Amino acid sequence: MYKILISQPRPLTDHNRYTDMEEEFGVTFDFRQLIRLDGLDVKEFRKQHINPLDYSAVLLNTRVAADQYFRLCTEMRINVPDTMHFYCLSESIAGYLQRYIPYRKRKVFFAENNSFEELLPTMNRRPNEKYLMVVSENHSDDVINMLAGHNIVVKPAVMYRSVPAEWDKNEPFDYRMVVVFTSTGVTALHNSFPDLKAGDIAIAAFGQNTVAALRGYGLEPDVQAPTPEFPGITSAIHYYLENHREQ
Repeated sequence: MYKILISQPRPLTDHNRYTDMEEEFGVTFDFRQLIRLDGLDVKEFRKQHINPLDYSAVLLNTRVAADQYFRLCTEMRINVPDTMHFYCLSESIAGYLQRYIPYRKRKVFFAENNSFEELLPTMNRRPNEKYLMVVSENHSDDVINMLAGHNIVVKPAVMYRSVPAEWDKNEPFDYRMVVVFTSTGVTALHNSFPDLKAGDIAIAAFGQNTVAALRGYGLEPDVQAPTPEFPGITSAIHYYLENHREQ
């Protein structure tokens, strides 16, 4: 069986790009994080001198980011206004917001193919929007830089940090591909499997920091996003499976 480890939580909905690829290519995706996410406390967050109410829109690239945003707002006794807009990397993240707010299409926007670049037309229709992006302590600036290239200024707000988690030594690691999204995830992979070498398994990486971390351990990604050809990681994985997967 061709098993692929996705080091992120499982999508909330059964209909997603991963299930589509399972049916198309006969592969299996397992969703398991290689890191533990610890939220910053209020005192740590306030050192950034950021007031969430100074912004009219929030960018969310994971469900964890949504959890941390609303947690900190609650702990700081901030009532998120009904006028706040949310720009989400995927439909599943947008749907997840129903835990915190009434879902309305006029205030929640999402990308169909896991790329904030898809949301540029919506953002351009709101030239006065002020954007805050929830990020981890060791975040990549790829999305922020991409949006800056389109004259959209985004303020990163660190609300949580990633801590490597170890793989149980008694548990098999029988994957043909692993997909990593952060440099901390790469560190966790290396800590658990220090003998992993290029060519042992296929590796997919999202973000320049993730790619740099892999190369720091002598590992070259077989799959990389975002790129002009593959703005989202799922499209890059699809291309790899279509053209390179062993039969």
